[in-house]
Amino acid sequence: MTEPLKTAALIGDKLIRDTPFAYRLEVAKNIGAFDRMHFVDFGRTFGLERPAVAYAWTQLIAPVAMKIKIQIEHSDGCKIWLNGQLAYQRRGDRKLNLRRDERSFEMSHEFEVALQPGANTLLIKSETRGGEWRVYLQPPSAKGAVVDGVVHPEIGLRGVKNVDAKIAELTNWLVIGPFANDRRDLDAVLPPETEFRFGKMYPGLDAPVTWTIPKIEILGGLIDPLPWGTNYNWNYHNAGTAWAMQCLAEAAGEKKYADYAGRFCDYHLEGIPFVRHQVKTLNAVESANHWIIETPLLDFTLAPALPFIYRLRTEKDFANRGDYEKWIARMLEYARHEQIRLPGHGIYTRTTPVEYTTWVDDMFMGIPFLVQAALYAKDEPTRREFLDDAANQTLEFNSQVWDEPNELYVHARYFGSAVRLPHWSRCNGWAIWAMSEVLLHLPVAHPQRAAILKHFQRHAASLARLQDPSGFWLNVLDRPDSKKEVSGTAIFVLAMARGVANGWLDAAVFLPVVTRAWQAIATMVEPDGTVHGICVGTMCTADEEYYVNRPFYDNDTHGLFAVLFAGIEFHHLLHLKPVGQWSR
Repeated sequence: MTEPLKTAALIGDKLIRDTPFAYRLEVAKNIGAFDRMHFVDFGRTFGLERPAVAYAWTQLIAPVAMKIKIQIEHSDGCKIWLNGQLAYQRRGDRKLNLRRDERSFEMSHEFEVALQPGANTLLIKSETRGGEWRVYLQPPSAKGAVVDGVVHPEIGLRGVKNVDAKIAELTNWLVIGPFANDRRDLDAVLPPETEFRFGKMYPGLDAPVTWTIPKIEILGGLIDPLPWGTNYNWNYHNAGTAWAMQCLAEAAGEKKYADYAGRFCDYHLEGIPFVRHQVKTLNAVESANHWIIETPLLDFTLAPALPFIYRLRTEKDFANRGDYEKWIARMLEYARHEQIRLPGHGIYTRTTPVEYTTWVDDMFMGIPFLVQAALYAKDEPTRREFLDDAANQTLEFNSQVWDEPNELYVHARYFGSAVRLPHWSRCNGWAIWAMSEVLLHLPVAHPQRAAILKHFQRHAASLARLQDPSGFWLNVLDRPDSKKEVSGTAIFVLAMARGVANGWLDAAVFLPVVTRAWQAIATMVEPDGTVHGICVGTMCTADEEYYVNRPFYDNDTHGLFAVLFAGIEFHHLLHLKPVGQWSR
């Protein structure tokens, strides 16, 4: 193997050594920030199938006096008091209507409370007619996906008099019940509304009751997660790493890399019933790999499907091929009819942080899958459908996220807003990578190919002008004080190497650019396969300092799969002609 492939193999071998593809049992994590969804599952705790009422108690701890909105979803009737004052009530029989959004859940109702500095008591009264029995709370900002500067209170039992600190580590809630509620009278005053006292028994539905904690679940978690995650949780960059390993197996002639990809895919397909149990039955909506369950976001649908569809295309006979076919059939339907699109443009878009936000990331999250779907298609009309969609989206994204004066992509565009986001390196990588995938497979005679090629060339030239003398590109491309970053650099290598190899780019200009970049990347790869200098996953904001100050980690798969592909593409390029024998 030539040097780029040897470097890629170091990374691939480390992935094989370090990735267990297994769950470990652990106590459900208790999060103390009120920046996400929190819930009380009375049904899991009390296990009733008949009318009853119960209470839950916690604190909201505010750093300053503040007003906050709280979204709520609950079964049947519910009342909530803050510091002894009624803050919310809704009566009657009602089913839960918790709706999955891209990175959060949509809830039916909302109320506002004024928090005093320090601890504020929150008491929930919840009734059941005998079915599901839960209450969910979250701030509106739990939708996430944008850095908004919102200050969130804490939630939990920290510092509560006569409550052991170990209890506060386990749960944010105290609960008491069940109490009789045959008459379905939400206004009937019961003892928890008049006193909060430990060590006393109260008349319950079937027996005396006292304050306790909700049922604590034991979950299957991932093994040894790092701040950025693990190599094998469900997301696009881990699946992208599996896709890269399939391509490395082909380039190196080493089946072990394809076996790694197969284990990744099999682990997730086989684990879906378990993950669904944790999410749906145990209500652990943020448990390991929960994104695979009904998440309407390309990061967790089409992009992670790439190694599955690639295996179907390239490996004709394997034991569970039927399971792969069912999964990809589901993703093909999603690609055609379910992923939200920008009206009038037809491109994939998002609901976060506002409806119809266009992220340049989605050029990579969706378009390569459309190309693979075309190659997988069994008939010519279907093939043309997916290729046409890929080509159209490739150009239409430019109407939203291409910064014409600077000849670069901005990270995202909020619908109806003129706010300009920064020229982040990796998002520009997603764009040029997607363009290269389309150019590799779009017929020469396709009516949109010439325009895509012209834009690819223009973007590549703009990027080449911004290459740092070190060979790297900076994390924010046009901020001289931004750090040198590996993942964006690697993506530019793979796209430009493809460009030179296929005659889309002038070799005399771009081969030196690619060579300098690869040599820079190689300095960040240790002999054991460790890769340094990778920017962690990044949301979108107009605050450029957020991007400049993003943390960097070793071995984050955002960078690993980019470096693997860069090594493969540079290897292919070097094998076309000896270096130095290129002409214009």
